[in-house]
Amino acid sequence: MVIVKEKAKAPLEPPPRELSAIRVVVLLVVLCAVGFGVWQLAGKETPAASAKSDAVPVYSPYVDVTNTPIYPFQLPSSNPVSSVYLAFVVSDAEEPCTPSWGNFYTLDDAEQGLDLDARTAQLRSQGGSVMISYGGQANTELAVDCTDPQQLQQAYLEPIERYHAKAIDLDVEGANLADAAANTRRAKAIAAVQKQRAAEGKPLKVWMTLPVATSGLTAEGIAAVQAMLKAGVKLEGVNAMTMDFGPGEGAAHDMIGTIERALVATQAQVQTLWRAAGLPSSASAAWGHVGVTPMIGVNDVTTERFTTKDARELAGFVKQRGIPRVSIWSLNRDQQCGGAFAKVGELSNTCSGVEQKPLEFTHIFSELRGTKTAHRAEAEAASAPQTHPSPEADDPAKSPYPIWRPAAAYVAGYKVVWQGQIYQAGWWNQGTPPGTAAADSPRGPWQPIGPVPAGSHAPKLVRLDQGDHPAWSPAKVYHEGDRVTFEKLPYRARWYTQGEQPLAELPSDPSVPWEPLFKYPGEPKTTEPTGAETTAGAER
Repeated sequence: MVIVKEKAKAPLEPPPRELSAIRVVVLLVVLCAVGFGVWQLAGKETPAASAKSDAVPVYSPYVDVTNTPIYPFQLPSSNPVSSVYLAFVVSDAEEPCTPSWGNFYTLDDAEQGLDLDARTAQLRSQGGSVMISYGGQANTELAVDCTDPQQLQQAYLEPIERYHAKAIDLDVEGANLADAAANTRRAKAIAAVQKQRAAEGKPLKVWMTLPVATSGLTAEGIAAVQAMLKAGVKLEGVNAMTMDFGPGEGAAHDMIGTIERALVATQAQVQTLWRAAGLPSSASAAWGHVGVTPMIGVNDVTTERFTTKDARELAGFVKQRGIPRVSIWSLNRDQQCGGAFAKVGELSNTCSGVEQKPLEFTHIFSELRGTKTAHRAEAEAASAPQTHPSPEADDPAKSPYPIWRPAAAYVAGYKVVWQGQIYQAGWWNQGTPPGTAAADSPRGPWQPIGPVPAGSHAPKLVRLDQGDHPAWSPAKVYHEGDRVTFEKLPYRARWYTQGEQPLAELPSDPSVPWEPLFKYPGEPKTTEPTGAETTAGAER
């Protein structure tokens, strides 16, 4: 017989206490706070990093001015956007307080050797803007060697005035960035220049371009920014050089992720720097003072590559955060190496080293909302009153190149003046006047360089024959190969001739008996016409 024990009854419990309304509210607040913390950890973001500025993103690429071949940034076909940063103005090795382009050209030399005055004027005439970048990696920044305050101020001011720049960029890196005394000199000089321009009704925007890692600016970079803010410079922002990260940063396998982490860190530092200077320093305001410049394609650290896919993702990040400035290094490199047969992995000054379409990086970033394209600039220029000098206004004595002549044959690269403008031959042509159809196309017969700069004069001709030859005589019979001097210039007879006076016209007409034994500086080598010709390029 099974005996079933009866379960003892539990003692009675007091009824549960009800939660008050206040306790419910407190509980909900705690739960929300915990949930928000979990969400932050899961997303690995902070409120500052997820903020967004109200700035309108603008794309303005760098152009390496002294690189060869010369990049025609003034042509819409070569530069689809209307603003560029021209790089780099540095200290002249022999005259430290003299600004020079890459230590190769003084500003006057750049007018003669690079047509820089004409090309910048051409871009401005199309509604574009020219910004000047000082410094760079390879040379000495002005404030490092120029220690006289007044001369340093003038050295910064001269390119601004000459090229009508409304913004400048101070690219400080390497040993230049480590020079604390130079930081102080630079800051004081830029503050004085900015104040002077403002007094003249010509406000000047100032950017600092500095190296970054995933942790943001270096200690030296922070010190350089502090010096500028302390001197009273109204700093537009810090442009992060998101390139050449090196080992341990992750760029070799995740370039865009590394760039984004570096930008988030830089934004936090900018917020702190602005707050310390007593400037608006909210998280969103800080994003409005951050710029980004990747090195497109293969970086100097060749295991790091910034692809067109990375560019699209970066453009999205820029829009998301409201980053006001995007640049690339450089417009010269925005094409595929090797043409139809891509050379991937090549590090070059004239191509990217990754697979891409021509100007693909520029086309990607030109979609940013605040970027003015060349087409818009052309439309603005077209709506403005146009004035063109008549052909009679072309004075050989005031022209840096020969006046165009219908009878002359021009090889690729030959420069002429016509109706107050400078043009360069795109390929061998004869009888086709500059300024006609397809004038801005690389495939056209003539490419516009820009208006003849004020104060121009005829080029000093270069003698190809230094011999002392007898003066030409109208009575003397000359045979093929005979050499003479006429009006202090040498000539050589092409064939039997008598009484036909040598002509100083360039380029030489092959149908006349006398061949000039001189040329103007920069004149391309004469070749037999073979149809369309191009100028070969070389790396810097």
